[in-house]
Formats: sequence, structure tokens, C-alpha cells
Amino acid sequence: MKQEEKISGSRLKSIIGGSIGNLVEWYDWYAYSAFSLYFSGSFFPESNKTAQLLNTAGIFAVGFLMRPIGGWLFGGIADQIGRKKAMTLSVLLMSFGSLLIALTPSYSSIGVLAPILLLLARLLQGLSVGGEYGVSATYLSEMATENRRGFYSSFQYVTLVGGLLIALGIQLVLQKLILTEMQLQTWGWRIPFVIGAILALVALYLRSNLHETEAFERTKKKSKGTILLLMQHPKAILLVVGMTLGGTLAFYTYTNYMQKFLVNTVGLTKDVSTLISFVSLLIFVVLQPFFGALSDRIGRKPLLIGFGILGTVFTVPILTALSQTHSAWISFFLLMSGLIIVSGYTSINAIVKAELFPAEVRALGVGLPYALTVALFGGTAEYIALWFKDAGHESYFYWYVTGCIFISLLVYFFMKDTKKTSRLNEDLKQH
Repeated sequence: MKQEEKISGSRLKSIIGGSIGNLVEWYDWYAYSAFSLYFSGSFFPESNKTAQLLNTAGIFAVGFLMRPIGGWLFGGIADQIGRKKAMTLSVLLMSFGSLLIALTPSYSSIGVLAPILLLLARLLQGLSVGGEYGVSATYLSEMATENRRGFYSSFQYVTLVGGLLIALGIQLVLQKLILTEMQLQTWGWRIPFVIGAILALVALYLRSNLHETEAFERTKKKSKGTILLLMQHPKAILLVVGMTLGGTLAFYTYTNYMQKFLVNTVGLTKDVSTLISFVSLLIFVVLQPFFGALSDRIGRKPLLIGFGILGTVFTVPILTALSQTHSAWISFFLLMSGLIIVSGYTSINAIVKAELFPAEVRALGVGLPYALTVALFGGTAEYIALWFKDAGHESYFYWYVTGCIFISLLVYFFMKDTKKTSRLNEDLKQH
């Protein structure tokens, strides 16, 4: 009994340690998006507000292009050298990227070098976070017990969104209690990036004390983690791409882009839009473990199909109603509706992908195709939305999101329920 408690305690400690590191990584990543409303003028010459946001959104999207490289690099490290070492290296790289943003002078001081350094920092962060998703999803899924995989892996998005919540929380504190709007725009926006660099060092310490997963320890002698080995699983790769397509676009629409949407389209003030985003995302985070636990009972497929159907039917009505209201309360309830729908995907997507691949190529299999899809669809969501708005056809974006969700729905409908066909069960048999 004591031995079982010891194992259980060790597993819980590892899951918490891995999750906290994941939270810090995503805080650093999202601080860019949360504070771009304030620092866009510091890195680019003066022009209209939408054009400045397009520039910062463009660099945000370019950062996503590094994510597939990060998924390949850190996925390979995780499959060949270990999950723990890959997670430790990724958080160290993220810390350096955040510090570079915090210390880069403005455009008025060093001219074109300012956006170049911002781009470099964002590329480093993209490399880091590209590796983070696949490795942490693999780590959490391998550490979880068989009957609670959905629940434990849901903390992937709890910490992922938790990072955004911390960024928004710091923004609210700076907005309401500490700095004026002018101070935030001139120098205050640097504060969250300094905090991010410090937090990343804390996460580095936590991750250096994690236990390696048993699944990796049992397969490390035959682990390859190469592209050639990954290509032996074409169906699993296509499933990751198909299920991610609509989910990631919906997620980034209701999270990263929504703050700008509430200011630029709905017409709310920056602090009100930040507050709405913060409260809705806080509720969204709390929902994830409940959806994850539900998938342990009824399977993964029903939740995915639920997201696909509701997302296809209600995305256009929700975004259209949002664009036409000026009420903060109505905006909150509409946004919350969208986030509840997308929870059917976010809560379980990490475990579903991990269940598709064998241990020797799991981190690479989860990370690389996911990162490629997110780069193409999630990372460009904000840019495409702003582009349609600038062209005078904002509603086209709503239909674009709906179409992508429908494609994923077709994938969900025809795929097998991975709870029943999990490759993670092979790890248990080997044990």
C-alpha cells in the first residue's frame, strides 16, 4: 500500500512539475499577444492602428513558422534522449527569447533593427513552444494512469490557457493599479517579458528535478524519433492534421484574436476587453478537467464530434452577434459560448494524439504534424481576420473558421475512438 502511495505521489509530482513548466512556457508565448496592443507602436513607424496590429500579428504568425522546426527538433530529442531533457531545453530557450523582447530598444531609438530583433526573439520562442506541445503532451500522457488519461492530459490546455491568464492578469494589474496607458505604451509593456524570463528560470529548475517516464525508459534503446520512422505512421499523421485543423483555428479565434476583436470591432475599451477575456478564459480553464474526465467515461470521439457539429453550426452566428453588439455582458456570454464549444477539442486533443503513436516516436509524432497545422491555421488566424477586416469583408473570416471546423468534423466522424485503440496500452503490455 505504501509503495502504491509512493508511486502515486511521484506520478502526481511529475504531472504537476511538467504542467507548471508548460504554464510558464505558454505565458511567455502569450505575453506577446496580450501586450501587442501596447507595444506595436514601439517597434513600427506610425500608421493607422489596424496596420500596426497587422505588423505585430505578422511577426506572431512568423513565430508559428518555427513551431514545426521546434516540433521536429525537440520531438527528436525527447524520443532519443528523453522527455525530461527536451522539456528542460525548451524552457531555457523560451527564457532567452522573452529577455530579448524585454531589452530591445524602440524603433525611434535603433530604427529597423528594432523589428528585426523582435522577429528574432519571436523565432526563438516559436522554436521553443513548437517543441513544448508535443513533448509535454507525451510526458503527461505517459505519466497518467490508464483510466484517468483524459483527466490528466486535460491539464495540457489548463496550463496552456493558464499561461495566457497570467499574462492577462498581469496586464489587468498594470492597467488598473500601477501604470497609466501612456506608461504602458512607452515602457510598461516590457515588464511582463522580464517576469516571463524569470519564471522560465524557475520552470527550468522544476523540470530539472522531474522523473523520466517509464515508457521512454523501456524503449530508449530502440528509440529513433526520426522523420523516416514517423513516416511509417501516415494514417496517424493525417489524423493529427485533420483533427487539429478546425480545433486550433477555433481556439486561436476565441483566445488570441478575441481581445483585438473586442477592441477593434466591438468597440470596447482595452481594459474592458482584457477583463472579459480574463474571466471567460478562467471559466474555460476550469472546464477542461471536467471534459477530460468525461472522455475517460464515454470516450474521446463523442466530445470531438460534439465540438465539430456545434462549431460548424454556431461559429458564424456567435461571431456575427459579437460584431454587432456593444454590450460587455453580451460579448462575455457570446465568447463563453464559443469557448464551451471548443472545449470538446481542447480538453482531449493532447491525449488523442498521444494515443495514436508508439512510445519510440510519440513525441515527434504528436509534435511535428500538430505544429505544422497550427503554423498554417492557428498562427495565421489573427492575421487573416485582420486582413479581411482591413479589406472590408470581416464576415468572410467567420465562414473560413466554420469551413475548417467542418473538415475536422469529417475526420472525427470517420476516425476510431482512441480510448479503445490507444497505443499507450502497448506500453503497459511491455511493462
